[in-house]
Amino acid sequence: MTHPPLTRAPHQPKPALSFLPGLSLTLGRVHEICGNARWRMALWVAAASDGPVFWIRPGWGGGRLHMDAVARLMPPGNLVFVTAKRPDDILWSMEEILRSGAVSTCVAELPEIPALTPIRRLHLAAETGGATAARSPLGVILTPSGGGAPGVESRWNMDADTPNWHLSRTRARMAPEAHWRIPPDLKPQPYRSQALEAV
Repeated sequence: MTHPPLTRAPHQPKPALSFLPGLSLTLGRVHEICGNARWRMALWVAAASDGPVFWIRPGWGGGRLHMDAVARLMPPGNLVFVTAKRPDDILWSMEEILRSGAVSTCVAELPEIPALTPIRRLHLAAETGGATAARSPLGVILTPSGGGAPGVESRWNMDADTPNWHLSRTRARMAPEAHWRIPPDLKPQPYRSQALEAV
């Protein structure tokens, strides 16, 4: 068995999408957002993305995004909605979108926690899409309750905590658990001059 040789070259971080000050999501991977304000964080990610964002949602029950609120964060025309008729269609659609490499970000609202195999397929699809596009696509799944999808690159919990938002990174391959209090007037762009309060 051969091992890769050691090198003195500095570690190169993987490309990532910065969505709030000091917070980013690794491209070419799938990330999970849960909590009662998961749609808000997903919109912050969408607002920070380049180009159109595909948003897949179930066609049965549930609410829809309030477009007046979306317009305060990003041009609503950057969102392309896909409505799935069956639960299996959500993950299948996301896989095909990520594999195509045609869009920078794909968000999927899931009615239940997916198994490990579909998550692995989504990671592979994002890697394939990145090989044919200028940059690797980003996959974001929105899961109910406290989440818990196995195999995701990172898991974030976003809750409304009046008057602030409360954001927690509860799992990540390359970062520790952390918690932040986010002021209600924080805007995704330009946000780089603002600072988040860690808790």
